[in-house]
Amino acid sequence: MKNLFVKIAAAGVLMLAPAIAQAAEGYSTANVNMRAGPSTRYPAVAVIPAGSSVEIRGCLSDVNWCDVEFYGGRGWVSGQYVQALYQQRRVYVGPQYYRPLGIPMIRFSVDNYWDRYYRNRDFYRERDRWSRGPDYYYRDRDNRDRDRDRDNRDRDRNWRERDRDRDGRDRDRDWRDDNQLGDRQRDDLQRGDRQRGDRQGDDRRGDDRRPDRRDFDCRPGDPSCDE
Repeated sequence: MKNLFVKIAAAGVLMLAPAIAQAAEGYSTANVNMRAGPSTRYPAVAVIPAGSSVEIRGCLSDVNWCDVEFYGGRGWVSGQYVQALYQQRRVYVGPQYYRPLGIPMIRFSVDNYWDRYYRNRDFYRERDRWSRGPDYYYRDRDNRDRDRDRDNRDRDRNWRERDRDRDGRDRDRDWRDDNQLGDRQRDDLQRGDRQRGDRQGDDRRGDDRRPDRRDFDCRPGDPSCDE
């Protein structure tokens, strides 16, 4: 009896396995980015050329994004850029075609998916922020950018204030130097005026000296002129 249950369970697993592993073949309808998550805000990991064949590994039930394989790489593409063959015609992949095409509905987890496929990517280092969703990641980055801009503005304002203070000190120093120079110049001018006045006074005194009477009283032959 025990062996019978084991055989039945094994048969059930074998019957379910193809459905679990099943994937649909699709075709890209444009040059489209294959991204690290189901949103245009996730990082692009490759570009799928128009008309290229991809393996559709699963799609989300709430939004029309699918996990695809392209040349051994994995990523997410919007269903509006992927067609699949359904009843001898190509249709864009959408929720109404998941079951008929054998595409499983899956869920997305940054931690599990990125651990499996993107460990060597630069953006993997920021998976903790990405795990909260692309909107949260960009909001957090925008806040960091605003903080950085505010810090830059504060630094610029501090530099302007320091420059203004330095200019004020320079003007004060120049004013003091000009005043000191003016005092010295005034002293020099006053000293020069006094010196010129003294010289002019000496010259005037020299002009006021009365000539020696001998210059006028002496007559030729006067014995006093020979003194």
